[in-house]
Amino acid sequence: SQRMGLLIDDLLGLSRITRRKMEVANVDLSQIVITCLEELKENEPERQTDFMIDEGLIVSGDEHLLRIMLQNLLDNAWKFTAKKAITRIIFGTMDIKGKKAYFVRDNGAGFNMDYADKLFGAFQRLHPNKEFEGIGIGLATVQRIINRHGGSIWAESKVDEGATFFFTLR
Repeated sequence: SQRMGLLIDDLLGLSRITRRKMEVANVDLSQIVITCLEELKENEPERQTDFMIDEGLIVSGDEHLLRIMLQNLLDNAWKFTAKKAITRIIFGTMDIKGKKAYFVRDNGAGFNMDYADKLFGAFQRLHPNKEFEGIGIGLATVQRIINRHGGSIWAESKVDEGATFFFTLR
């Protein structure tokens, strides 16, 4: 019943994200990432970490939605690096085909790229629940938020070598 409650809460959250009125302003993505990673580290202070965050990455968007999006990406990076001796998470930008792409990279479990098309579907999971807990709604939420900001998202990964999630914004 607790799992069902979580599923319902997550579905309601996903629904709210697609309907919420956007309040556009300048948003410091770097500061959001720093705050999110500090909170994760606070909950697991014994975990060895190596964070690299590009500073001053300012975008125009809805701060509340962008915070939810980054929190989901960083929560995944944190979750899937749990079995590594050192958790490495990098947040930065790259120029891809003349457009600025932001990325969250980790050194975690990674995934088989043959299944990458399933990543952003609701309730789609690439790892068994006994290996990594989750419901499978986080990346669907991320994609919807990025779509609302006129951007796109994709991922690159190798099993046991981590994953990188790239996204663009309008």
